[in-house]
Amino acid sequence: VQLQASGGGLVQAGDSLRLSCAASGRAFSGRDMGWFRQAPGKEREFVAAINWSGSLPWYSDSAKGRFVISKDKSKNTLYLQMYSLRPADTAVYFCAAGGMRGIQETYEFWGQGTQVTVSS
Repeated sequence: VQLQASGGGLVQAGDSLRLSCAASGRAFSGRDMGWFRQAPGKEREFVAAINWSGSLPWYSDSAKGRFVISKDKSKNTLYLQMYSLRPADTAVYFCAAGGMRGIQETYEFWGQGTQVTVSS
């Protein structure tokens, strides 16, 4: 099982960015996929998650209203569209699979992370 995250980069405050996470290997039928992030010196935190069918998303308070999580089951790819980025969004973003909602301890598989840096 492999999760390959991509799409990170250096952007300015107010810009948008879309992260992708390509999953290969076994299917995660019935389990959620999600995005988490870790800023320098901080614990990894939940950003957004989505159920297997892609019909039910969950968001952290900081992501709600600015980020949109989605998935393309035909491509086995998870996305995180981020709008109105802030310097506080600067972090390494990780995709994860095989878990439940925003509870990171339940996630079985993790990608390598992609760096998002937002300048003011």
